[in-house]
Amino acid sequence: MDETVRYTYRLRPGRIAEAALLDEWGRCRWLWNEAVHQQRTGRKPTFGKLSTLLTEARGRNSWLREGSHVAQQQTLRTYATALGHSFKVEGRGRPKAKRKKDGLPSLEYTTRGFRIKDGRLCLPRKVMIPVVWSRELPSEPSSVRVYRDSLGHWYASFVVRRDITVAPDAGLPGIGVDWGVKTTATTTDPRYDLPHLGHRRRCAAELAKAQRKMARRSRPKGHAPSNGYRTAKRQAARLAKKAARQNTHDARVWAKNVTEHHSLIAVEDFKPKFLAKSRMARKASDAAIGACKRELVEHGKRAGRKVVLVPPAYTTMTCSGCGERANHRLGLGVRVFECAACGYTACRDLNAARTILAMAERDRASADDVRHAITSFRDGGSDAVRAGNPPDSSVGSR
Repeated sequence: MDETVRYTYRLRPGRIAEAALLDEWGRCRWLWNEAVHQQRTGRKPTFGKLSTLLTEARGRNSWLREGSHVAQQQTLRTYATALGHSFKVEGRGRPKAKRKKDGLPSLEYTTRGFRIKDGRLCLPRKVMIPVVWSRELPSEPSSVRVYRDSLGHWYASFVVRRDITVAPDAGLPGIGVDWGVKTTATTTDPRYDLPHLGHRRRCAAELAKAQRKMARRSRPKGHAPSNGYRTAKRQAARLAKKAARQNTHDARVWAKNVTEHHSLIAVEDFKPKFLAKSRMARKASDAAIGACKRELVEHGKRAGRKVVLVPPAYTTMTCSGCGERANHRLGLGVRVFECAACGYTACRDLNAARTILAMAERDRASADDVRHAITSFRDGGSDAVRAGNPPDSSVGSR
């Protein structure tokens, strides 16, 4: 049993290689914007029509023929896929034009457009780039995406096949996970709680200093930015990226620890998007609940665990001891849950985590209650099953 994954490595392109990559990106960006123009004029740019457009454009323009046909064709394929996905998903916008000043370079190559030789990535037009091999590839890559991030660092993301190692789950208990802001993840076992580490808060002072420096060095609209402004902007991006990487690392370590010691993982299907409009927006962003949830679901899937996404309705109001639901909502200032029926008292988040686990253990995620199982968690779902809202008051969600 295997799966398709991406292995990403840092690239060290020289001055000539970086210039060649940027030139190729300019050609692919022109094709992308031409496809956007076709869509805006009322035409339906399918991949077949875009391929015809590419053939005609390469016949007319000699500067376009200097680039790689594979990268240009993959750019149009990506656009056609994004356009088709925008029609299927409600509320998803159409692909937009890419501007030179803020568009990050990204190039796609299939097997006939690249190869690996002597530890270097060989691209068309004799472009050879050293790769920082932090780990070995599990198999021969089928494609690669070469891109540059906001800090100016280049990366190569290879698509490979990897064997799935299913960990034994005999005798392992289940665990319930409730998301919060004060404590990022509260579980039924306090040993596996994920505290709020506040990486962005520690970088806030330096980030504010870099942003003030950007404001002082900014020029009026229509003038090219100065080197000092670019330096300050790069410093601000470096600090933001540092905090994001720390959150991702902590989430991965925590998710791996949870999946190794539990066979059933009941996760609150919490969507923190609404917190961005509240007074807790900054702290919620620092908690990175969405990233932690994504890493937990992905690690559970790879380890062969059963992951159940429980809807967040009435979990805080339901007693995990007797299953009785409170008659009123608990304010955010109330941190202790007290059951009026049985007298059970516990931490608000701990009670919610136990309620979430009880819902998953009572087989609420049966064939009648499952809404859907989507293969891509980033598109709104995952291979984890989603439990429906219970018809009675015995189990609920926040």
